[in-house]
Amino acid sequence: MNTIGLLQSALTASSLRQQTISNNIANAETPGYKAKKVLFEDILKQQLSNQLKFVGNRTDPRHFVIGQASNIPNAKIVEDANSVMQNNGNNVDVDSEMTEMGKNSLWYYTLTQQVNSEFQNLSIAIKGRS
Repeated sequence: MNTIGLLQSALTASSLRQQTISNNIANAETPGYKAKKVLFEDILKQQLSNQLKFVGNRTDPRHFVIGQASNIPNAKIVEDANSVMQNNGNNVDVDSEMTEMGKNSLWYYTLTQQVNSEFQNLSIAIKGRS
């Protein structure tokens, strides 16, 4: 799995999570609205645990495939249709959503720092430290 591609997918998931949380908060008083959440980390863990640990690098399409190359997973939005927190059928907990938004902001910042580090390492590898 390539690191930059994985980080890109994680950043996309984090951005989608931010939009989903914002949408949940905006609909906190909408009758019948069901909160949604973004799944990414669990999908990634499952995919990583199902793949072989060693994957050969094919430099030519005529080479044999060694191991199993894995695709980078995409985030998925799921709706919490089972719980109800308000009399109007809405299940958005604003305090919980705000906590998740803070956690997601920190996660996004961490991912952007890691992407910057990856590109800095590539730049050093290409140009040298001078």
